[in-house]
Amino acid sequence: MDDSQIKDQDLAKLSEEEEAFRSSIVTMDRKGKRKWVFPKKPSGRFTVYRTWVAYILLAFLVVAPFVKLPNGNPIFLFNIPKGEFIIFGFPFFTSDFFLLAIGMITTIVFIVLFTVVYGRIFCGWICPQTIFMEHVFRRIEYWIEGDRPKQMKLAKQDWDEEKIRKRLLKWTVFTLISFFIANIFLAYIIGSDALFDLVKEGPANNMSTFIGLIIFTGLFYFIFAWFREQVCTLVCPYGRLQGVLIDKKTIIVAYDFKRGESTAGRAKFRKGEDRKALGKGDCIDCKQCVVVCPTGIDIRNGTQLECVNCTACIDACDEVMEKINLPKGLIRYASEENIETGKKFKFTGRMLAYTLVLIGMILSINAFLFSRNDVEVKFLHVPGRNYKIEGQNISNVYQYTLYNKTNGDLDIRFEIQSHENGSIRILDGPNDIKLTKGNVQQGVVEVRIPMNDISSYKEPVVMIAVDEDGNLLDEYLTSFSAPY
Repeated sequence: MDDSQIKDQDLAKLSEEEEAFRSSIVTMDRKGKRKWVFPKKPSGRFTVYRTWVAYILLAFLVVAPFVKLPNGNPIFLFNIPKGEFIIFGFPFFTSDFFLLAIGMITTIVFIVLFTVVYGRIFCGWICPQTIFMEHVFRRIEYWIEGDRPKQMKLAKQDWDEEKIRKRLLKWTVFTLISFFIANIFLAYIIGSDALFDLVKEGPANNMSTFIGLIIFTGLFYFIFAWFREQVCTLVCPYGRLQGVLIDKKTIIVAYDFKRGESTAGRAKFRKGEDRKALGKGDCIDCKQCVVVCPTGIDIRNGTQLECVNCTACIDACDEVMEKINLPKGLIRYASEENIETGKKFKFTGRMLAYTLVLIGMILSINAFLFSRNDVEVKFLHVPGRNYKIEGQNISNVYQYTLYNKTNGDLDIRFEIQSHENGSIRILDGPNDIKLTKGNVQQGVVEVRIPMNDISSYKEPVVMIAVDEDGNLLDEYLTSFSAPY
């Protein structure tokens, strides 16, 4: 075998190694064994911005179930067992499922369009998994065990007094935080008042709830103490979707390979050399972007499934570029098209159109969801029943459907708004209806209107539902049959 063949084989082997990341997961070896990630503690402007966003969202998450709005409702409640939901203080029930379904469809479309334009910004900035992992549990780990080198050293050393002390402290704190998070999520399900009652009564009197709380505590502990970035890589469907949704115009955290590699490729930094004259790229192969990555990938390999766009690599690279007097932005928010053409990022018409669609969808669903009445009433003609003449009056029979969407019981009665001399009478019960929260009630009413007040064989009639104080709750326009 001659030298050229050996060289070709070496190049082929190197190419296979470079492309191996596309068919394997960084956090597992070929045998499927877990490779633990020890990311370096990030610092920089994006880290500061993300920290502020995370703390604001965490504060909202913790406070929201305990804040009562003027109508007495919490901001959010998702009581799945009872089929009660409160969103921004507005109650929804199982019969409002079509509204929730529309909301879910809008959310899915929003995610698709948002990802097409802005990539995985949600994952890096807003996702609860990322926020809890990077801004709560990981920070505690840095505080107890130290930064990357100390964590790696501690993992390799024997179970001596130091390792046992630090690991027990970390596990204990992780457990307490997981228990706290489980309680917060329970408050979103059963409500803050019910949660306080459970605490006062004690676990012995609410054993089933307490067991569920312990199970969720264990689940949170498992995710954030051990499973970690595997949630994003192996479980979360959003990571899989990005491969389909992201294209060359999508904004992502990207490595500028043209600037970083140039013609001679990346090379270690040497003081005083003219890298541009030698054809060397601005990347000095310091691997700081790799060691700081919470999912363990090398962003220089391009867009990858594991990348959550957390910007840690941007801050790490900018810090290195600043030290060696090279321009920042070797890793930055950009599209592949921006990097390939060498053009600076520009907010295109496509992005503007998608953004306007997203804003329009959000405004529309909010208007649709929250413009609904707290009480809905419908009056439909009873099939097979025609009008009836009784002296100087004509009567029609309707089936009513009454739905209470408030979080309290209501005393309701019906009136005719369009015809002053008309009357309405419930045929199968008292005229005052007691309607409990979230319930639907049906019945039959007789509507009677004097002949002199009718001018059409399909007379428009407006019937209303009012509360015990006479306040209008809802109105319904229907037709009144008459012999004209």
